[in-house]
Amino acid sequence: MYRCAVLALLALPALARAEDKDKLPEWVEPMRKVHSKFTGTRGTLALFGDSITVSLAFWAGLPGERKGMDDAAKADFETVNGHQKKECWRTWRGPAYGNEGRMTIRWADENVEKWLKKLNPETAVVMFGTNDLTSVPLQEYEKKLRAVVKKCLDNGTVVILTTIPPRSGMLDKSKKYAEAARKVAKDFTIPLCDYQAAVLERRPDDWDGAAKQFKKYSTYEVPTLISTDGVHPSNPSKYANDYSAEGLKCNGFVLRNYVTMTSYAAVIRHAYRPKK
Repeated sequence: MYRCAVLALLALPALARAEDKDKLPEWVEPMRKVHSKFTGTRGTLALFGDSITVSLAFWAGLPGERKGMDDAAKADFETVNGHQKKECWRTWRGPAYGNEGRMTIRWADENVEKWLKKLNPETAVVMFGTNDLTSVPLQEYEKKLRAVVKKCLDNGTVVILTTIPPRSGMLDKSKKYAEAARKVAKDFTIPLCDYQAAVLERRPDDWDGAAKQFKKYSTYEVPTLISTDGVHPSNPSKYANDYSAEGLKCNGFVLRNYVTMTSYAAVIRHAYRPKK
C-alpha cells in the first residue's frame, strides 16, 4: 500500500512546479503557516537522529560527486543547494546538533528544546526508532515522537519526518515503528520521507545484508541496502555517490540521501517563499 505513496512523493518535485492546489501535497498549507512563525535564518537544516544520521555518509557528501542522477534529481539538488546554508551539509553534527549514535526518541524528547534554542532551524529532518526497537515500547515511541514534532512546529520549524530502515530479524517490528511515524506525520499534516518503504520497494526480498548470501562482504561494502550488521544502511564503494537506478538499489546511504533530498526540495518549493 505504501509503494504508490512513495512513488508519488519522489515524483512530486519534478512534476508539481506550478501552484496547483489540487496537485500539491496536503501538508503545504499547514507548513506555510508553520513557516510564517519562523524567526531564524533561512536555509538552516537540522538533522535530528541517531548513528544513521550523525554519520557523514548521510547528507555530507551530496554536494560532491553525484553520478547517474536523472534530470528531476538534478533539479532537486539545485533547489536544495541553492537554499540550504553550506554549514548544514557537514558541520551541524554531534549531540549539540541533535544527532548521536545509540540514541532513542527519549533523548530527543529530553533535548529538543535545547537544540531548537541553539540552532533555531528552518527545517528539521527527524529520524529516530532503530535503537528504540530494543529499548522503547511502541506506545512510548509514538507519544514522544509526537512531542518532539510538536516542539519543532511550535518553534516555527518545518519537520520532515523520516521512517526507519528495516532491521535484520526485526522486520515486522520495524514496520510497526515506521507505521507509527506515518501516523504522526498524517496527524500533524507534515512531510513524510518514507525511507523504509523506499528500501523495501527497491529490495523487497534481499535488502538484508546480514543474510547468508552476503556473508563474504565486509560491513558497509555489501551490495544491498542494509549493511552486514543488519542495522545501518550500506555504503559500498562500488556505488559511492551513485544516484542511478542501480546505485539506489545497492547503496543504503545514497538512497537515504536521495529520498531526503527529494522531500526537502518539495518543502523548499512549496512551503517557503522565494528568496528576495
